[in-house]
Amino acid sequence: MKVPVKVEVDSETKQFTIEVGIPPTAALVLKEAGVSKGSGTAGTDYVGNISMDSVIKIAKMKLESSYSANIQGAVKEVIGSCVSIGMKVENKPAKEVFIEISSGKYEQFK
Repeated sequence: MKVPVKVEVDSETKQFTIEVGIPPTAALVLKEAGVSKGSGTAGTDYVGNISMDSVIKIAKMKLESSYSANIQGAVKEVIGSCVSIGMKVENKPAKEVFIEISSGKYEQFK
């Protein structure tokens, strides 16, 4: 899996630091689903299915680097990635699950 890496080098002292980041959300979703790549026609063709528990797990991993203020917002970001790559959530289209989250159906991550 590809991960972002940041290398800083001080040319005078030859000291360096390496920071390994968290993989992109889409890569984490694909790994959780056991799929190698997303759908070329997201919204009409689906490449896999992921559980809500997996979505929450990914959201917790990405929360620190997320623009969200809470876990619910981070979960919505992960669901948005699922929409983009053609991944179902709980055997439903990801857009449908996004609407359910907004209406308050999933309360366990508030």
